[in-house]
Formats: sequence, structure tokens, C-alpha cells
Amino acid sequence: MQLDAHSLRVLGAVMEKEMTTPDAYPLTVNSLIAACNQRSSRDPVMDLTEDEVRDALGTLEENELVAQARDLGRVPKYEHRVRTVLNLRRDETALMCLLLLRGAQTPGELRSRSDRMHSFDDLAAVQSALDRLAGRATPLVAVLPKAPGSREARWMHLLGDAAAPTQSVATAGRESLEDRVRLLEERVAALEAKLA
Repeated sequence: MQLDAHSLRVLGAVMEKEMTTPDAYPLTVNSLIAACNQRSSRDPVMDLTEDEVRDALGTLEENELVAQARDLGRVPKYEHRVRTVLNLRRDETALMCLLLLRGAQTPGELRSRSDRMHSFDDLAAVQSALDRLAGRATPLVAVLPKAPGSREARWMHLLGDAAAPTQSVATAGRESLEDRVRLLEERVAALEAKLA
């Protein structure tokens, strides 16, 4: 499964809102646009249009990862099917969601950012969930080589080309050299993981 950057962002946003704001879930297209374009808890920040979100929803529906909710009024609302399709536990769903929305992260970052979705007891619990996701017949995550000077390796999802997001005009050109190098390293690691 190779999803584009817009589909990855929409999927991550639907997953996040189901876990963090269940009263407002399933989501309308307008709610999804706002969730995708949040300025916090997103890397990179995007400015997706309604057409881009609708196209992404179409792709996700084709892959059975998102479906239109039934009998919820006149405005269509959308919910994810990730747990069923990918057979994920709640802790694994939280980690996948964070990787979709924020890119590659260390186990420590994942633990500190997951509280609203799932509370991990310790780093060992995060590592165990990552190992399960990586150890599947078709791995969903991969560990990246440690960056020089870093103590922890970062992990990334393998659902699509997260290393080279298609940015909207409003966010293009904002990347620093450090961000561009990081994205290039992630892309190379993803290709190496696929070849392995």
C-alpha cells in the first residue's frame, strides 16, 4: 500500500480525531480540512484544499481505510477502518497515527505525544508495539539509522512516501536545509526498508 502525502494526512487526521475527540467523530469534509491543516502537531504543516481532501478520501475509500458513516444526517461524515483492515491494537493505532501526522520519531517522542490517544506505561511498551508493527509479514513501520550524535533511533511508517510530501503552494519553500536533509534521509531509509 503506497498512499500519497495527502491521503496519509487525511488518514492520520481521521484516526487522531476518533481517539481524541470522539464526540465530534465521524468527521465532515470541513472538519477534516481543519484537522489536516492544523498548525500544531503536524509535520509538515499543510494547506489542503477541499478538492485535495475529497481526492484523498476517494483514494482511502478505494483502499477500504476510510468509509462514509451511515445514517448521520444530510452531510456526509467519514470514519476510518484502519484497525479492521490492518488488524491493529489501540496502542499500535496511536503510534501509526502519530507517525502519519508527524513523520519519523523516536520511541521517547512517540510516548510523550501519545497521551491523548493511548497511555504507554514506559518506553518498553512503546518499543514492544513498534517491534510488533515492524515484525509483521508486511511491516508497517521501520527503524531509521541513528543520526550522528543522537541517542535514539527514529521510526517511520511504511504506508506511503512520507519522506517527500506533496506540499501545497502555501507551505512550499519553508523547509530549512536541515529539514530537507532529514526528509532525504527518511526517503533513503524507506527505500532500503522496502528492498530488505
